[in-house]
Amino acid sequence: MTVYGFHASHEQVPPADLLQAVVRAEQAGFTAAMCSDHFSPWSVRQGESGFAWSWLGAALQATGLSFGVVNAPGQRYHPAIIAQAIGTLGSMYPGRFWAALGTGEASNEHITGGGWPRKEKRNQRLEECVDVMRKLLQGEEVSHDGLIKVDRARLWTRPAEPPALFAAAVSTKTAEWCAGWADGLITVAAEEDHLRQVIAAYKDNGGRGKVNLQVHVSYAADEDEALRIAHDQWRTNVFAPPFCWDTETAETFDQAAEHVRPEAMHQAVRISSDPGRHADWLNSYAALGFDGIYVHHVGQEQSEFIDMFGEKVLPQLEVTRP
Repeated sequence: MTVYGFHASHEQVPPADLLQAVVRAEQAGFTAAMCSDHFSPWSVRQGESGFAWSWLGAALQATGLSFGVVNAPGQRYHPAIIAQAIGTLGSMYPGRFWAALGTGEASNEHITGGGWPRKEKRNQRLEECVDVMRKLLQGEEVSHDGLIKVDRARLWTRPAEPPALFAAAVSTKTAEWCAGWADGLITVAAEEDHLRQVIAAYKDNGGRGKVNLQVHVSYAADEDEALRIAHDQWRTNVFAPPFCWDTETAETFDQAAEHVRPEAMHQAVRISSDPGRHADWLNSYAALGFDGIYVHHVGQEQSEFIDMFGEKVLPQLEVTRP
């Protein structure tokens, strides 16, 4: 059976409203949650970008859910600071927190003024970050001189069991690469054949732990409204890498998306007013072997989606707790 979680999008919803939404999601029957960690939204229309780590402490206290976050250490965040944040949340809420690590996007990382490295450099930097973070979470004193620098760092507050460090991967190449260092994998919904290949690339190369999926959906009682919501809020997210990695501002994403037609949203978002169709989609993803599926309604107003999923979709799924 599969854990079905609620994805909290800091780019779209003010943090106080997002906290209310995740509490409501637990009451509706979601058994886990995760959130993004951005400095900038994908679009001016989204208009938010709360600090994930402040919010996570409140969300873990306000609910009994397990939580994950997708983070990019190495540029905007020093890995020792993220290890400290992970260690603190893991200590306060044992067994309820995990982090997925990726190489990031320029839209969030360019703010440091340090330039945006090539992909191979970003991969190398992430591997160094993961090595440093693991050692710190295991209680070691760490010094490191490479693409990142650490001088005699030690975490004084740690959980007895270090939280899992997942890898965030979209391509089979990345899934294969991260199999050597990750405690699990999270990817984003795509064609089922591609998802099978991503899972295989990870597991066949020694990947361990759980395999999770993030799914973007748009629901409204009216089909046209569901499509309008997706097009308004998520049309800046239809672009494949490297464009989405290398574009620096929300304004540039909006300019690039000016000619994205509403019909194109079906490539990136599961759009329907029919609860049964949403259930069928999620059951199909679960059948691929995902341990956790995290559902992100791409609209800014979350209540209607949460209530409908709790009443009409989750009962059609084989739901289990983490």
